[in-house]
Amino acid sequence: MKKYEYFDVTADIGFKAYGNTLDEAFENAGLAIFNIISDTSNISSYVGKVFEITSEDEVSLLYDYLEELLFYHEVDFMLFSKFEVEIEKVGEDFHLKARIMGEPINWEKHERKTEIKAITYHKMDVKKIGHYELQAIVDL
Repeated sequence: MKKYEYFDVTADIGFKAYGNTLDEAFENAGLAIFNIISDTSNISSYVGKVFEITSEDEVSLLYDYLEELLFYHEVDFMLFSKFEVEIEKVGEDFHLKARIMGEPINWEKHERKTEIKAITYHKMDVKKIGHYELQAIVDL
């Protein structure tokens, strides 16, 4: 199974991320986001960040997770290439624990692709069809 793929959206980029588990699909969504910004195969994973999120449903959790990734990218000037995610249902909510690994941006080392301005809710979706399929569109 492929980890992720992109689809055309006017002035934006959409992606679908896949996984056998919801955790794995979220990890691959992180990989998809950072492969829009740079080539993740050139990003070392020696600096870690840990965060937790609680959201009311899986779509909101995906949005909040992608927003958090973009936040650490922009505020800490980091690129990430390794994502470890654990999601559990707590009451009516979904709780996510993430450990993301990467390194500070160095445009002499890292390929500069496309900067992401924002995550959008437009056409965002989380489906379970034997495997998990996540869909999101980012604003460039």
